[in-house]
Amino acid sequence: MNFAFTEEQEQLKQEARSFLGGKPEPAWRELAELGWLGVSVPEELGGAGLGFLEEAVLFEELGRALYAGPYFATVGLALPALGDEELSRVAAGDERWSAEIDGLVPDLGSVDWVVTDDGAARAEGEVLPTVDETRPLGRLVAADGDRAPLAGTLDRSRTLAALACEAVGIAQKALELGVEYASTRHQFGKPIGVYQAVSHKLADTYVETELGRSLAYWAAWCVAEGDEEAPLAAAAAKAFCSEVAVAACERAIQVHGGIGFTWEHVLHRYYKRAQWIESFWGFPAEHRAAVAAHMLEGARDGIPVRVA
Repeated sequence: MNFAFTEEQEQLKQEARSFLGGKPEPAWRELAELGWLGVSVPEELGGAGLGFLEEAVLFEELGRALYAGPYFATVGLALPALGDEELSRVAAGDERWSAEIDGLVPDLGSVDWVVTDDGAARAEGEVLPTVDETRPLGRLVAADGDRAPLAGTLDRSRTLAALACEAVGIAQKALELGVEYASTRHQFGKPIGVYQAVSHKLADTYVETELGRSLAYWAAWCVAEGDEEAPLAAAAAKAFCSEVAVAACERAIQVHGGIGFTWEHVLHRYYKRAQWIESFWGFPAEHRAAVAAHMLEGARDGIPVRVA
């Protein structure tokens, strides 16, 4: 597969970057007016009628901007389980959703409804502290809702692919911050970027980020096309991209020296989001084990295995 964005997808990417650059934390209603909440919602329900590739573009840019609202919880996690009525309300900006995963609900304090094993429950419960305070987890007080069971089910591959794209955006921003600082901070009369101890770290981040982007886009394409390799692609992308994001933030913090460790610098927020992504719905080792099992099974059956 030779993946390249269409002209419309490239335009969406540029518009999202421009908008988030001036307003990194837009209101939920603004996202609805931009059409971002209903990208993959059918047009007859008030959405744009597009697909997951367009949502992947937004996940990457929202990660780069470190958006703190429940977009991931609603669009990346809960959306596939919703019926027509719920989808219409989401697209209009009237409802925010999340889902219960292993007993925990992302953004519980910021959403209205939660997808559970039994259908839908009101988002009422205890919000718990996490490594990333902008994306807390919570526990429902009770899983009983007053709605009928939902029409669909959660799609783990879709969620993992969304997280991979968000992680790529985080790694990209960490790289940009590191390069900018290495270009302007002088030591011994020279920009610190000329020293190999600094430049090699940034070069490693660049290479890993580009590889991670390729994996994330492959996963997004598989999800969008309903390809049978979607679970494999999403697992591989989430494992690699989340580790790349964590490493990118760690290197950027090292490049920044003392200022990189301070509470006031934005890097610690990116670092915490990267760690949150790395841990959610399975650490990298779990996903690598799934990829390895798939490859071994294919080898036993004499089937060529493509992993990228």
